[in-house]
Amino acid sequence: MSAPVLEGADKRWCQDVTLTLRNSGGSAVRSGTVTFGTHIIGALGIDWATVESTEKLPVPLGAGEKRKKTWTVCVASWRVPLGMHVETRVVSVDWK
Repeated sequence: MSAPVLEGADKRWCQDVTLTLRNSGGSAVRSGTVTFGTHIIGALGIDWATVESTEKLPVPLGAGEKRKKTWTVCVASWRVPLGMHVETRVVSVDWK
């Protein structure tokens, strides 16, 4: 997996996260998940909370294949009052 590329979304409680996934194994990946750790950041830069969310991987991903995918990662709007924003700082992939 590449380093995540983060972009703002149309709502302050959402962020677009793009990953390039590469299957370096000898067989196809048939299932799996990607987990996002999204931090809620206050106006003064204080990290108030982290919310995890999980999405399915775009499968199948054949041996040696590479695929780019963008997910819109959101938290509940009430968690992000005016002046605050989200940053997805942790991304992990569970290949199956």
